[in-house]
Amino acid sequence: MNSIGENCNELKSKYDQCFNTWFSEKFLKGDKDDTPCKSLFQTYQKCVQEALTLHQIDIKDLKTNHIDGTEFEKKSAYSDSKNKNDNGTSEKES
Repeated sequence: MNSIGENCNELKSKYDQCFNTWFSEKFLKGDKDDTPCKSLFQTYQKCVQEALTLHQIDIKDLKTNHIDGTEFEKKSAYSDSKNKNDNGTSEKES
């Protein structure tokens, strides 16, 4: 698979090779030190970010921690839990 930036393809290939070697020869054998590929990843990441900017794709969403939920989702979950009765049903269901 190619990178979003055509000029990033060679960097992606080098990083992929480094990662695959590290994963099979180090990580799967218990060595979790990922520094051998770190500089390649950072260089590739910078290239991709520049390509996204060039294509006018907002990278703000890429930097957001989606695992923990957005502020809207957190507020929504909080308000939903406040509207539950002791038996777990909503006020409308009672």
